[in-house]
Amino acid sequence: MTLLYLLYESSSGFGLFEVHGLDEIGQNTEAVRSSVSDLSRFGRVVQLTAFHPFGSAVDALNQINAVSEGLMTEELRSFLELNLPKVKEGKKPKFSLGMAEPKLGSHIFEATKIPCQSNEFVLELLRGVRQHFDRFIKDLKPGDLEKAQLGLAHSYSRAKVKFNVNRVDNMVIQAIFLLDTLDKDINSFAMRVREWYSWHFPELVKIVNDNYLYARVSKAIEDKSKLSEDHIPMLTEILGDEDKAKEVVEAGKASMGQDLSEVDLFNVQSFAKRVMDLADYRKKLYDYLVAKMSDIAPNLAALIGDMVGARLISHAGSLTNLAKCPSSTLQILGAEKALFRALKTRGNTPKYGLIFHSSFIGRASAKNKGRIARFLANKCSIASRIDCFADGATTAFGEKLREQVEERLEFYDKGVAPRKNVDVMKEVIDNLQKKDEEGKEAVEASVKKSKKKKAKGEEEEEEVAMDVDKSEKKKKKEKRKMETEEETEKSEKKKKKKSKAGVDEETDDGGHSKKKKKKKSNDE
Repeated sequence: MTLLYLLYESSSGFGLFEVHGLDEIGQNTEAVRSSVSDLSRFGRVVQLTAFHPFGSAVDALNQINAVSEGLMTEELRSFLELNLPKVKEGKKPKFSLGMAEPKLGSHIFEATKIPCQSNEFVLELLRGVRQHFDRFIKDLKPGDLEKAQLGLAHSYSRAKVKFNVNRVDNMVIQAIFLLDTLDKDINSFAMRVREWYSWHFPELVKIVNDNYLYARVSKAIEDKSKLSEDHIPMLTEILGDEDKAKEVVEAGKASMGQDLSEVDLFNVQSFAKRVMDLADYRKKLYDYLVAKMSDIAPNLAALIGDMVGARLISHAGSLTNLAKCPSSTLQILGAEKALFRALKTRGNTPKYGLIFHSSFIGRASAKNKGRIARFLANKCSIASRIDCFADGATTAFGEKLREQVEERLEFYDKGVAPRKNVDVMKEVIDNLQKKDEEGKEAVEASVKKSKKKKAKGEEEEEEVAMDVDKSEKKKKKEKRKMETEEETEKSEKKKKKKSKAGVDEETDDGGHSKKKKKKKSNDE
């Protein structure tokens, strides 16, 4: 009899349990289910073999993420190889490993050749392990397991929400749902406005067919008895046709409708205003959806259109789910009822689902609609995968894929041979590489220009500094010259003063004789 081991992934670590003595609780699922609640019976059958605790909260999150994706980590592999019997090559193992995740079991078997199983019997045993897990681990304190479960659940959910926020495709899903709801509501409300205002002005329904224009015209006219030639410019601005505006005025003068009180007219006008506001909001929401699609799935939007692309993403659940779908699934996405009805009645399966709203299928002939739908689904699958897994957002692939669909339509109609997909994709990649190189060259050129400008600025600064230094040196030289000149002048003045003082002392006596001589000459 082969031994059975159980792998239990708890929030605090991996637990390995050995199952023996199954006769005490029974080997069928019902017997195990009834005996799980009794710990005395269950504890004699299931016993703890080994326990590997997680090192930290981050480690626990990484391990549980790997388990949810069906991947075996190195820690889990070493834990199993250390505590399970060794599997010999060429011989059938005498044990098996029971677990809750079949994907993880297949990955463990491929990597380590350990036989794994996941069935109702194993799941009931794991349910008992989960119920009494705190009794098996003696070192756990009361409340530790609950805290670990709560913390891991919060971090796991937070990581999933962050992933969705980064993809931002939830906004597209909500926007397309709201657009569809608004279309239905605006249509029903506009019909109510038509029916309500027709009691007052029944002839307007035949003149104005559009619901939004009808609401605007009824809001502008208000009371038909007040219609005159002065209203023609206003009605022309709303309707865009002067003849229709004149027809409305003439119909208002000869209308067979009944008169309404001011209160009734006010209610009709306020309701028409609400319908107009809803229609304006619908336009803004459509613009928002187009902007979101250009950010999230630009290639899919360029290929099949914003509305159809958003409906495909919404129906698949996310852009990642749509990228994982094969083209055969994407082709009939949205026609599940018709598909299962055809399978049940053994009739013809549907050729297209949501992609029927694309203009390509409408342009194809009746015999080629299925072919073009299959080809279009193939290109949509390629575009969604590029949008989901590419690093940069670009519409180059979507535009080329659209050209391929156009070429295939021409091939069905005129027999013109289309290009191969490999050649088209190579052309797109080469163009993108050229653009990247041109962008790098432009960046390098701008960097070089900025460096040159900096160098020139530094040279100019140096020149200015040199000029300043030269001017300062000149000023210093001039100051020195002025100081030397002043000193020379002062020394010359001192010398002159000294010479004058010496001459005066020497010529004191001679001066008197000169004066006497002058007197004598005067007497003579």
